[in-house]
This record gives sequence, structure tokens and C-alpha cells, in this order.
Amino acid sequence: MFSSQLIDAMNEQMKNEFLSAYLYLAMGGYFEAEDLPGIASWMRVQALEELSHGEKFFNFICEAGGRTDLRAIDAPQNDYTSPLDCFVYSLKHENFVTESINKLMDLARQDNNHAAQIFLQWFVTEQVEEEANFGLIVKKLQRIGDDGNGLLRLDEELAQRSFIPIPAGA
Repeated sequence: MFSSQLIDAMNEQMKNEFLSAYLYLAMGGYFEAEDLPGIASWMRVQALEELSHGEKFFNFICEAGGRTDLRAIDAPQNDYTSPLDCFVYSLKHENFVTESINKLMDLARQDNNHAAQIFLQWFVTEQVEEEANFGLIVKKLQRIGDDGNGLLRLDEELAQRSFIPIPAGA
């Protein structure tokens, strides 16, 4: 069902999703150390979401008759100069993920793999949401600047996020 190029790219994207989880967990640790538990919690929820994305790739590859290939994940960046620096880095990372999903979709189209295209459409849509979420927080942090009260309010706001597992088949 998969061309060798497509299965390789799917496995690479699975690695990228697990890398994202590792990165956001590291960012959660940064925010814990900065005494911003609400933002730390938001990042941990993001890490769980990314783990579920990686698992989604794993399951699809298996169900479609492909062979999973779990690859090494590099150590993520663990320290940042500010919360804004961290979220700007996160947004750039999400831009990278969007680009890799789009390239994967192009490859699925080139291979005329309809099942992969349908599967990937969920991720195309998800990336619009991911970039919007990170972009909004970047804008809020830019407005906050050096206002400690504003940062504490954002910390309280972001603490409200909870993990919602992806429904089976979604």
C-alpha cells in the first residue's frame, strides 16, 4: 500500500510528532522552574496531545500494512531567555511540523495513496489550529512585555487547558 518513499516519510513524521511531545515536555519543565505552573501545565497537555499524534501515525502505518520504524529523537532545547522566547521557538517548531505534513500530503498525492491523503487531512487541519494557538500566545506575551501581573494572568488562563484524547477513528 505504501511506496518506500511514503512509508519512510510517514515514519519520519511519526518521529517528529514524538519529538514535539519531548520538546513540549521540556518546555513544561522550563516553566515549572520559572514558577509559572499554569503555563507548565499547558505545555504538558501539549506534550500529551503530540504523543497522541505520534500514536495516530503508528496505528495508521500498522493498519495500512506498513512497517513502523521508531527513530532516535534528539535532545530538545531545555532553557529559554523568557516565556516569549519559548513560545516564539514553539511557533517556529509548529511551522516546521506544518511544512513536513504538507510535504507528506504532497507525497501521498504523488503516490495516488487515497487512504494516506484522508488520514493526513486531519493533520493538515490540526496544524492550522496549532499555529493559531501558539501565535495567539506569542501576541499576548508581546503585549504583556515586562508586566509581571500580565504574565501571572496569562499563567492562570493557560492553566485552564485540559487534555482531551483524540476519539478513535478521528
